[in-house]
Amino acid sequence: MNETTPESEAPKEVKPLKEMQRRILGVLMEKARTTPDAYPLSLNGLVTSCNQKSNRAPVLNLNSDQVEECLVDMRSGGIVAEVHGGGRVPKYRHYGYDFLGVKGAEAGVMAELLLRGEQTVGDLRTRASRFDPIADLAALKTILKSLEDKNLVVALTAEGRGQIYTHNLYESHELEAVKQHVAAGGGGRLATNASSSPRVSGEDLEQLKQTIADLQTQVQQLTERVTRLES
Repeated sequence: MNETTPESEAPKEVKPLKEMQRRILGVLMEKARTTPDAYPLSLNGLVTSCNQKSNRAPVLNLNSDQVEECLVDMRSGGIVAEVHGGGRVPKYRHYGYDFLGVKGAEAGVMAELLLRGEQTVGDLRTRASRFDPIADLAALKTILKSLEDKNLVVALTAEGRGQIYTHNLYESHELEAVKQHVAAGGGGRLATNASSSPRVSGEDLEQLKQTIADLQTQVQQLTERVTRLES
């Protein structure tokens, strides 16, 4: 299914999102690009993807009732839509491109920030490149500048090696807490977690974890299709 892209590049005011809303939007934007055959997502697939332990920070433990209630609010806000295909199980797709006013690599960067929160420019370039290739850090800086102009991202540290960015969809008290954490030397949340793990081809390990998570989503979708056919 083709994703909707914005008709204009004009900056638009984007309202802050609650933590669960950010996770749902990030997941739908991610799965639409990385596992298109399993997209849109069913409620069960969405819950599983929101709670997966790889490529997520913080790790959440949401249940279907919480996610379904949040989806109602997001549907009324024009952020997601419920769609019905050949089966009886409703599925969900995002309107994140229109809601945020982004497309292409910009959308990939926003999806990664929504899924992981604050992170260094180097890590962000590696992770966002699975959506759309980002040639180098200079190319990423151009993308980040465009997102800054749209008031969608915030630089948390000064320009230079290890500069940290995050998205600007936090509620005000959340963003202040993130700024204080980084200012106190907490660094990027994901960078801190990564440094506590054995440094064995970290980039390849990250990609492997994501591949496993994507395969789990596909298995979930296939299981639901088989169940519908048998019924």
